[in-house]
Amino acid sequence: MENIKDEQEFLTNLIRGIAAQFGEKCEVVLHDLSGGYESTIVAIENGYITGRKPGDCGSNLGLEVLRGTVKDGDRYNYITQTKEGKILRSSSIYIKNSQGKTIGAICINFDISDLIVAENTLRSITKYSLENEVKEVFVRDVNELMDFLLQECQKEIGKPVSHMTKEDKMKAILYLDKKGAFHIKKAGDKVCKFLDISKFTLYNYLDEARNLEE
Repeated sequence: MENIKDEQEFLTNLIRGIAAQFGEKCEVVLHDLSGGYESTIVAIENGYITGRKPGDCGSNLGLEVLRGTVKDGDRYNYITQTKEGKILRSSSIYIKNSQGKTIGAICINFDISDLIVAENTLRSITKYSLENEVKEVFVRDVNELMDFLLQECQKEIGKPVSHMTKEDKMKAILYLDKKGAFHIKKAGDKVCKFLDISKFTLYNYLDEARNLEE
């Protein structure tokens, strides 16, 4: 497969079949990752689980795969939460073309919230544990996603921007780079505003941080 559009009809039928098999608590998403990250979802079943629709963006995990921070991005049976607090058991499978480039993904998000609330003993069956939780955020546009990444960056550095040294800001920029933030259009503008630096300084810090990392 060279691009998602060539096989979109088949892939759409595939995600529809998966959703029908597992029912209304199962969201299944088809992403086309060959274009801008602002609008990756081309088909979705039971989108009310995460509140998304066709034309919305992907999650933070997809950014890491595109950036190359995560080499084998496929994840199976991991636990995550929505902003509303729903507990999801999820799997993400990435699609590559003949050159090995990631061009798309199929993601399955099964809402197990009712099972957990209804019966505590089901925890032993679902194996739900905060220790196994993967932080994945589901948003409708990349501005929300960028805000999330900046919040996580702030937690990673552990101090307000006003107290950050040059080294702290380089560490922050490298963190955002590894998370794939710069795949988002105009991410540089938000990062500059967040760190109170110029575009020139941003790219200098980014180059310097990458060189030190290597």
